[in-house]
Amino acid sequence: MTVVPPAAGEPRRPDGPRNPGDAWVIAPSGEKYWGRFGAAGLLAFDHERGILLQHRVSWSHFGGTWGLPGGALHAGESAIVGAVREAQEEAGVPDGSVRPRFTSVLDLDIWSYTTVIADVVRPFEPVISDPESVALEWVPVDEVDTRPLHPGFGSAWPVLRELLDVRPSLVVDGANVVGSVPDGWWKDRAGAATRLASRLDGLALPASELGVGGTTWFPEIALVVEGRARGISAPETDGSAQLLPSGVVSVVDADAAGDDTIVAEVERRVRAGQRVVAVTSDRELQARVLSAGASQVQSAGWLLGVFDSGR
Repeated sequence: MTVVPPAAGEPRRPDGPRNPGDAWVIAPSGEKYWGRFGAAGLLAFDHERGILLQHRVSWSHFGGTWGLPGGALHAGESAIVGAVREAQEEAGVPDGSVRPRFTSVLDLDIWSYTTVIADVVRPFEPVISDPESVALEWVPVDEVDTRPLHPGFGSAWPVLRELLDVRPSLVVDGANVVGSVPDGWWKDRAGAATRLASRLDGLALPASELGVGGTTWFPEIALVVEGRARGISAPETDGSAQLLPSGVVSVVDADAAGDDTIVAEVERRVRAGQRVVAVTSDRELQARVLSAGASQVQSAGWLLGVFDSGR
């Protein structure tokens, strides 16, 4: 592998590299890839308008094709932060306008590219803000493959298109999870449930744990609470942030029996087309949520293991 920074005057970086990540990684076989620390791109999905695509300027790598706003990662930068930063630099994506749903990683050992698939939660109009774009357009999902696509994006698109219809969610039996750890939760049930909600906020799960494609998912999460834990607040979202948090938690108060509320929440989400994973160690409740349409049931211990592993 060889790393070659662009020379000053090259169209991609006319003044030379902006940071150490701005460089070509050249494989022994001769293929070259942009980004010393890898690269990432943002697939912004607007349910009304489709996918935000960038028509690449002719002098760029695979110029004249359509692809995603993206580029080289900075040293130590996460793929999600880098993808959003690049999309802001290239397409004027506003702060707080997208929320990540999942990632898909192409790993070639010497170089990797991460596609960050994010739902548009605050509609916006893209703005050409650097010389690498000829045009930026919202393209209906069914029309994406009618464009001349960047080869990398073109090969990934069929799988990504299928995964756009997948929406995993977790319905968590709060009392069961809190009660599985003898840490004095009975002295302050509301406080224990609040701590659980905080740990669930932004939860990332490997695709293999959910039985779906992609690499990492940020499922919607419903935390069902009962008794003296009712009335707790969901973790707050900072609307001024560059990136809205993923894996957002909603708190569902059980008016009577907590099990009945959990089953009803599973049924509601299944009707909405979500792939529901219920989290409880209660054997009877496990059978009920599977009958209600949950695709999987995981135990309280499984969730605690996810927390401990830092996933």
